[in-house]
Amino acid sequence: MNFNGFHDRNVGRRRNRPRNTIIIAFLCFIIVTILVLFAFLINKKLGHRIQPVDSSVADLSSESEADPTKQSTNEQDKNHNITVLLSKAEELAAVYNYDDAIKLLTSDEQYASNTQIMAAVAHYKTTKESLVQINPQDVTHVFFHSLIIDTKKAFDGDSKQNGYNQMMTTKSEFLKIMQSMYDKGYVLVKIHDLAYETKDENGNSKFVYGDIRLPEGKKAFILSQDDVCYYEYMKEDGFARRLIIGDDGYPTCEMEQEDGSIAVGDYDLVPILENFIKTHPGFSYKGARGILALTGYNGILGYRTDESYQDTNPNYETDRKEAAKVAQSLKDHGWELASHSWGHRNMGSISMEHFKIDSDKWARNVDSLIGPTDIIIFPFGSDIGSWTPYQDSNERFTYLKSLGFRYFCNVDASKSTWMQLGSDSFRQARRNLDGYRMYYYPDSLKDLFQVSDVFDPARPTPVPPM
Repeated sequence: MNFNGFHDRNVGRRRNRPRNTIIIAFLCFIIVTILVLFAFLINKKLGHRIQPVDSSVADLSSESEADPTKQSTNEQDKNHNITVLLSKAEELAAVYNYDDAIKLLTSDEQYASNTQIMAAVAHYKTTKESLVQINPQDVTHVFFHSLIIDTKKAFDGDSKQNGYNQMMTTKSEFLKIMQSMYDKGYVLVKIHDLAYETKDENGNSKFVYGDIRLPEGKKAFILSQDDVCYYEYMKEDGFARRLIIGDDGYPTCEMEQEDGSIAVGDYDLVPILENFIKTHPGFSYKGARGILALTGYNGILGYRTDESYQDTNPNYETDRKEAAKVAQSLKDHGWELASHSWGHRNMGSISMEHFKIDSDKWARNVDSLIGPTDIIIFPFGSDIGSWTPYQDSNERFTYLKSLGFRYFCNVDASKSTWMQLGSDSFRQARRNLDGYRMYYYPDSLKDLFQVSDVFDPARPTPVPPM
């Protein structure tokens, strides 16, 4: 038998075995590599959804990685909230409202134990305890008419110049008066804070003086402005055109310019005083502003809203809606609105018939737009009675009371203060700070300002006598 061929075949098989082993090993390596890569990609895609065997270790690791960021964010939020609280509290304290500042800082237990909060609360409590109760009978009441913005137009020699010179105040004078009063420690308060209606032990209504407390050396005063209507006769004489709501939500004024365009800005007492208080918040007690006295026969606030304009004003309904919005904005910002009668009538001398007619017209044309008010400021500085306290036998007094009026203001500049606290009303005299008073009675204003420091050189002199 020939074994040579068999031997050769076996030798070839033996020689091929190492080659086959290498191929198989290589294929296994490739398969394992593919499986490992596949597992890696799946694990990367699933992320934290694939838990290690020891989940407690994984949880601890996860917390140790997440907590610093979480704690840092929470700490930042807390610090931000504390900063906001302290800022809001300081705004309240700046206007002597320490009770609300303390209440704000202590209302949230989460922050009440913070050292900054506790320090601020302690400071406000100490400051509050140092406040001094003012004597309400020392509170003076000053008033203005529309402010002259353009003196060249107001004092142009026409038939209206003398009236403006006597009864109006220029913007420059007003700002200097406010600055002087601020420097002397005066603080603006509301008439409703000076005196208010409450109940006695039997449930009967009575008026009492308010408990106004200010830092030692401060003095309280009330401010009002008459005829905030921008009458038709004032057009082109250097006054504002009307009150509007500004882009910032605050009441401001429009004024017609030489070229007929309308500018918006500080063109009368309201926006000027608003901005003064923004700069000097301590000039206002708990957000107090002034009293704006409105007639109705030419409309209110510069809008022709009276019923007599229904057929002549194409924007009659729009004017009424806009005037009502502005009135609400004024009240929202602390201003109080008052009656100045409908027709600017002498309420003490007109017949009782016309007294009632005028009051009814005011209710229809003004009260319907601004809402109820309990303040009446008599035109011409007149009054409805003598200087003795009002009695129910006074028909005009009882009629106005039936309409809801409780605060009655006249004019008496011979004294710095004058008031009467009745059982069901409060009565106060006001001081006119105008050209006539400054020119003829400068010494009567020394408690407020030096006339020589504020008198506008653009004002013609001598000021015409009354």
